[in-house]
Amino acid sequence: MPLRNRVTPLSELVAEPGRGLVYGNRGCLHDADGRIRRRYAGRRWIACRLQFRGWRRAPLLQPGRFTELFFLDEATAFAAGHRPCALCRREDYNVFIARWRELHPGQHGADEIDEQLHAERVDPATRAHRLHRLPYGELPDGAFVVHDGVPKLVRGATLHTWSTDGYTAISPRPVAREAIVITPPSLLAVLGAGWDGAVPLLHPSAGG
Repeated sequence: MPLRNRVTPLSELVAEPGRGLVYGNRGCLHDADGRIRRRYAGRRWIACRLQFRGWRRAPLLQPGRFTELFFLDEATAFAAGHRPCALCRREDYNVFIARWRELHPGQHGADEIDEQLHAERVDPATRAHRLHRLPYGELPDGAFVVHDGVPKLVRGATLHTWSTDGYTAISPRPVAREAIVITPPSLLAVLGAGWDGAVPLLHPSAGG
């Protein structure tokens, strides 16, 4: 039976057999039997390489250890509110920090970054994923929106419907409309500045 450790753009955890192209965690979310009990544990939500220094992660969901999570690509991880890991993606993290300081001059360390991101990705009233509203014309490639009731990737003049296996249906990107945005605002700004990390930003099914 598939483990419930695939992450959707809305930061939900679902049970799917595939692992995607990006790995990460947000603390220990499972109990001693491997059942998911919470959406997150703490504010440090990170996105990692699938492989690093030959480290092995089997078996997954060990008691008392962090819950191993998997994302379709980094655009999905950003939408869910995860940032680059400082250990396995040090170069990406350093670039991310530099961009972050331009966005938030008073914030310097990981704790301050994670606090800001947590406020942008979690609705304080419901503890569900927080959504934002912006004009479609202001969204960079790699952003995620809720369109026709489902998460879709913004790519050029098109929207690509997300699934755990890849991107499927393509529809036109609205022009003169306000979007319901999934990706946290600070990570939108990082994408807008041009992001090219060590893990794939987009799954090959997005095209191009």
